[in-house]
Amino acid sequence: MSTRPSTDDVTAVTPATIAAVQKTLDGRWHALRDEVRARDDFAHLRVDPGTDVESYRATIWEMLARLAAEGHAVHGFPTAVGGRGDIGGSVVSFEMLAYADLSLQVKSGVQWGLFGGAIQALGNAEQHARWLPGVMDLSVPGCFAMTETGHGSDVQSVHTTATYDADTGEFVIDTPTESAKKDYIGNAARDGRMAAVFVQLYSRDERHGVHAVLVPLRGDDGEVLPGVEITDDGHKEGLNGVDNGRLAFHGVRVPRENLLDRYGTVAEDGTYSSSIESENRRFFTMLGALVRGRVSVSGSAVGAAALAQTIAVRYGEARRQFAAPGSDEEITVLDYLAHQRKLLPGLARTYAMRFAQNELVEMLHDVQTTREAGGDVDEKRQRELESRTAGTKALSTWHATATIQACREACGGQGYLSENRLGQLRADTDVFTTFEGDNTVLLQLVAKGLISGYADDFGHLDTLGTVRFVADQVLDTVAERTSLRQLAERLRAVAPGRDEEDVRDRSWQVKLLDDREEHTLDGLVRRLRPARDKGISPERQFEIFNGAQDHLLRAARSHLDGLVLDAFVRGIDACVDPSARALLGKVCDLYALSLIEEDKGWFLEHGRISAARSKAITAEVNRLCLELRPHARALVDAFGIPESWIGAPIATGAEQRRQDEARAHATALA
Repeated sequence: MSTRPSTDDVTAVTPATIAAVQKTLDGRWHALRDEVRARDDFAHLRVDPGTDVESYRATIWEMLARLAAEGHAVHGFPTAVGGRGDIGGSVVSFEMLAYADLSLQVKSGVQWGLFGGAIQALGNAEQHARWLPGVMDLSVPGCFAMTETGHGSDVQSVHTTATYDADTGEFVIDTPTESAKKDYIGNAARDGRMAAVFVQLYSRDERHGVHAVLVPLRGDDGEVLPGVEITDDGHKEGLNGVDNGRLAFHGVRVPRENLLDRYGTVAEDGTYSSSIESENRRFFTMLGALVRGRVSVSGSAVGAAALAQTIAVRYGEARRQFAAPGSDEEITVLDYLAHQRKLLPGLARTYAMRFAQNELVEMLHDVQTTREAGGDVDEKRQRELESRTAGTKALSTWHATATIQACREACGGQGYLSENRLGQLRADTDVFTTFEGDNTVLLQLVAKGLISGYADDFGHLDTLGTVRFVADQVLDTVAERTSLRQLAERLRAVAPGRDEEDVRDRSWQVKLLDDREEHTLDGLVRRLRPARDKGISPERQFEIFNGAQDHLLRAARSHLDGLVLDAFVRGIDACVDPSARALLGKVCDLYALSLIEEDKGWFLEHGRISAARSKAITAEVNRLCLELRPHARALVDAFGIPESWIGAPIATGAEQRRQDEARAHATALA
């Protein structure tokens, strides 16, 4: 018996099939997604791309105020302050804004996800009651001031200081150098009145590590307050509706109560105390509480990719080019295999990333809801959340960048017109790969998670402490094998005796990807082995570690591919409609085989597949593209983007009407 899904049963896809696929894609919060879709259409939330920067910012601010008035922000905040206490729902509602305007989405993310989220995650109940109602209704517009000019990914080394003055009961906030300026801070240049500023905290002449302090920036009249320096980042390549700016502080004093003190507090006399003794552990616990922003960026990237593919597939079904021999009828461009190759494997990956994102949001919701309720969060579960968040964000944002470019090319010159949105989507999402964590650095965090034996004082991957830790720990015990191993065993248990000749056999696909991950991780171990020698110098240890970074990143990527495939399979398992399951099975096959095809050089080099099997994989990807071609429109319709939100003329029937007119004209001439 083969474990190949029965995907050959896909024939006509009915509206009921599309609805079933959409519900499966929507996941646990499908009702909330439908609630957002049913609201007053989002067309009014989109800005003309030709708008100048100042007008664009003003319009986005007005739209943000409208969202606040409509209660868009309440989902994730505590019920004690007027929220719904639905953390997963807050991420989902934020994701839906990707279909409107990405500047509006990012602006809302800064206000409610980052600024409000910092107060919620790092503050106490009194601070929640004082500040969060104003965050929700936009009467307290704020900023999230973490990144510095000289310290982007390395947050633990920020240079901005907050020094406690026991005589006045105030913290004095200072920016000691140019490189310590808070850079690229959303809401800073125009609208922000307060910032959650991440600082090195000092009291009684002792440093206590990174903490967050609420610092007022502007008065009620909008004037910048004394000691606060704000400069405008100016025009950017995208997201120009967001007023990014630089912040510096020169002896700015704030009350002691403005320290967000959930993980560390300063008494009136300057005595510092924390429930977490280790500074490193306290820092990573604090960052772990702030993962919601990273999860949201991942979701918005998936949404942007889905929108681009909706536009490109619809255009590809309407656009015709070149007549077939012996026919006067021009061929629909999506009927060309080359065009299918441009769009359909990427579409399959968007499906895969949607299922992975759904699982990530569920994990975030469960972990943070438990924490908000005062329950104990299993440390291993928290670490898993942080690692999966880092990896999913990296994969989804890289995917969005590649996908939107492919869609632009697939739409030719029409895709280059601003009215068709692809250029703006491409510009707006480009920065996603480097904000909320540089993707390469995030993959290193994932690789760290593959090494078992966490230590309380585990530092950064690029520090000597990490090099020594890896050298000591990684050779003794490697992380538990991936979900791929468990998935392969489950598939074999369901249908033993799989067909080794069938490249669509799901357990064969899973086993191949699992072998790659295991081999890559073992290779990383071998490369690091010399760093364990007792007499080796610190410089040589770092050199060995640095020389293994290619294996480090490959191990992380291999692991993440497995997690995404696992999520896709579970998504199919959750679908009860037979027709939808069959269609999703084909899409999953295309995802898995295109993934293998993409890296078939590795599989060939390492003897995992033969040259003949490599050719068979390519042939099967082509075959799947042809089989899915009749259902391409159904697959993008299942994203559930309301017609009025799409906004691109080439995707809303204009191109089809133009083609019909051209054919009618040609017939009249004949």
